[in-house]
Amino acid sequence: MRMLRVFLFIIIVLSLGACSPARTKPPQFVSPTGTIQTATAATAIPTTSTFPVTEEIITPTITIIPDQPTATLVENEIPILTTETITITVVYDNNPYDHRLSTAWGFSALVEYWNHTLLFDTGGDGNILMENMRILGIDPTRIDSVVLSHAHDDHTGGLAAFLDTGAKPVVYLLPSFPVSIKRQIEISTQFSEVSPGQSFVEGLWTTGEISGPIPEQALIIHTKQGLVIITGCAHPGIVKIIEQVKSLFVEPVYLVMGGLHLGEKTVAEMDAILNDFRRLDIEQIAPSHCTGEYAISRFADEYEENFIQVGAGSVIRLEAIISK
Repeated sequence: MRMLRVFLFIIIVLSLGACSPARTKPPQFVSPTGTIQTATAATAIPTTSTFPVTEEIITPTITIIPDQPTATLVENEIPILTTETITITVVYDNNPYDHRLSTAWGFSALVEYWNHTLLFDTGGDGNILMENMRILGIDPTRIDSVVLSHAHDDHTGGLAAFLDTGAKPVVYLLPSFPVSIKRQIEISTQFSEVSPGQSFVEGLWTTGEISGPIPEQALIIHTKQGLVIITGCAHPGIVKIIEQVKSLFVEPVYLVMGGLHLGEKTVAEMDAILNDFRRLDIEQIAPSHCTGEYAISRFADEYEENFIQVGAGSVIRLEAIISK
């Protein structure tokens, strides 16, 4: 009987051992290609990486940046200053830049300044102007104002085709413009004769009519870096135009761009002009249209990294400070 009990005890012990969990390897987790496997042994501590912050502007239209939170003003209201992007697109020029665009003698530039769009000059051929605008994705009916530097066809020739689109901008021109051009404009929209230092909208001004062999006005843009001057041909003389701007504003002139009409200048004359640019502290230069190859090469040598090559389709982006 004692032996039977021992035998039964041994059988029970053996049966219990057969039900115990066996020692096995940890399970393998295989994730699909391109995924990250999840750690199962312990909770991972999150890590962060610091990357340089970059800003990319994809289109020539202005990106409005929301205002940052500011302290509540109790007693006095002070204008909030915000930084906005200014985009200057050369729509029409005889110098090539963007291979998609046609080139022809003349000049036109689109200025997008916060919530205002301004077309400076209209080139010489309406079909080319309209096609270049189409390629660049510019809707002519959304342009608020047109500024005509002077009455030559290579700066006003595209105006009729532009107005035929149904655009209704205010056209700013010189008092000395021919009556025929003024009457043509009146058929489609309104015009305004400019005066020195007149503001089109906050941050955009005109020099007013500057006398010379051919009267002309230039566009002035207020940027964070300084003033930008855009000229059509600078017939009164580019130095005279810059001096006119400096007589109207205390800010330094940061950039001069556009046609400078220096194609027939001699070496000595260009030396004198470059000396004047140094005296006037012009920081950057972007010559085009009627400036002339020799003058452009001299500016490139003088300004080096501060020389900006422009042509049809080139885009310059700057910063403006707007008070709200």
